[in-house]
Amino acid sequence: MVPFFHSVRLDADKCKGCTNCIKHCPTEAIRVRAGKAHILEDRCVDCGVCIRVCPNHAKVVHTDPLTRCKEFAYNVALPAPALFGQFAELSEPGAVLDALLGLGFDEVFEVPLAADLVSQAMRRFLQERGPGPWISATCPAVVRLIQVRFPELIPNLITLESPMEVAGAIARQQAIRSTGLSADRIGVWFITPCPAKVTAIHQPEALAQSSVTGAIAVSQIYGDILKLLPRAGSARRRLQASGLGLGWGRAGGENVAVGIANHLAVDGIHNVIDLLEELEMGRLQDVSFLECQACTGGCVGGALTLENPFIARVRLRKLAAQLPQVCSLDLAAMEEEWGDVFSIKGEIVPRPMTPLATDMYSAIAKMERLEIIERRLPGLDCGACGAPNCRALAEDIVRGRAEEKDCVIRMREMWYTRPDMEKAKGAKP
Repeated sequence: MVPFFHSVRLDADKCKGCTNCIKHCPTEAIRVRAGKAHILEDRCVDCGVCIRVCPNHAKVVHTDPLTRCKEFAYNVALPAPALFGQFAELSEPGAVLDALLGLGFDEVFEVPLAADLVSQAMRRFLQERGPGPWISATCPAVVRLIQVRFPELIPNLITLESPMEVAGAIARQQAIRSTGLSADRIGVWFITPCPAKVTAIHQPEALAQSSVTGAIAVSQIYGDILKLLPRAGSARRRLQASGLGLGWGRAGGENVAVGIANHLAVDGIHNVIDLLEELEMGRLQDVSFLECQACTGGCVGGALTLENPFIARVRLRKLAAQLPQVCSLDLAAMEEEWGDVFSIKGEIVPRPMTPLATDMYSAIAKMERLEIIERRLPGLDCGACGAPNCRALAEDIVRGRAEEKDCVIRMREMWYTRPDMEKAKGAKP
C-alpha cells in the first residue's frame, strides 16, 4: 500500500488530550491514548475540522513557507477564489493580484479563470453523460471522504480536474513558453484556504504528479498581502475571470456557474455525509448535480482562512456581482488549446480502512468478538475512553489498540465483580 500523505499533523507538545477533536471528526480518525491525540492515517481525509475545534491549537497543517520560492528561477502564484473574500473594503479584485506580484511572484494565474474553464467543461460533461446524479470532484476532502466511507459512489464523481489543478497545468506551460526555462526551475504556488488542497498537491488522486509545486496558506500570506494592497482605483491588474468564476469560492457558486437544472449544493462535511447517505440509499435520483463542499460556507470557510466564513461569503458575492458575468477571454479557444488538462487521467479508487484481519475467517471471528464487546459497553458514546463512540472502542479493543477497562464504566463494573470484591461485599461488618 502506498504510504498516506496527510497535511494535517499533530503537535503533541500542545495536545492536552481533551477529546474535543474525536467527537467532531467526521470519519472517526482520531483517538486519544495516554493523554495525547493520535490520527489514524487510513481514515483521515484532511478536512480540517479538528483544526477548527481544537482549543489548544494542537492540530497544524503542513504548508510551504513563502521563502521556498527562492528555490526556483521563476514563480507563479495561484490565488484561490476564497482569497478575495478575506479583505474588507476590497473594491477591485485586481488589487490582490498586484499585491502578490509585489511579494515577489513573477506572474499570477487566476484560479477563478480556471474555474470559468472548468465550469464550461463540466456543463458539457453533464449534458453528454445524462441525468446522474453526478458529484463534483473539485473538493479533495469530499473525494477522499467518498473513497473512505462511500466507495460505491465513486462512479458518480465527475471526472474533471479541479480549478486548482487546471490553473497549475496552464500556468506551468505558459511559464515554460514565456521564459524558456525547464519545468523543474518553475515554482507554481497555490494560495490555499484548506488543508485538503495541500494533500491533493502532494498526493493527488488519479494523477502521477500535480502541476502545482506547493501550497501557501491564506492565513500565512494574508498580512503580507494586506500591507501591499494599493489604494482604491489604483490597481494595475484587472481580473480576467468572470464573476461566476470568482463565485466558486463560496458555497453554491459552482452550481450557479455551471447552470444546470436540478442541482443541489451542500456545505459542511457533516452535512455532506448526511447527503451522501441519502444518495447511497437511492433517494436523490431526481437531482442531476451535487456540489459538495467540506467547509462551512464553501472554500471561504476553510481552516486556513482568517475571516468569518459568513462575512467572507457576502464579500465574495458582492465582488462577483461587480464583475462581468462573462469571462473577458475566449474560453472556447483556451479550452481548445489546453483541452488535455481538464480530464482526470487515472482512476479514482477506494481507500478502504485497514481490515480487521487479512483472511476472511479471522476477520469474521474478530467481528463477532467486536459485537460481543460492544454489547458489554454502556452505549453512552461519551468519548471519555479516547474513542468517539462505544463501537469504535470495541473495534480498537479487537485491533489491540485499547482495552475494555479504558471505559470508566466498564472498569468500575469489572472492579466490583472481582472475586475479592464479591467476598468483601458479603462479609459481615
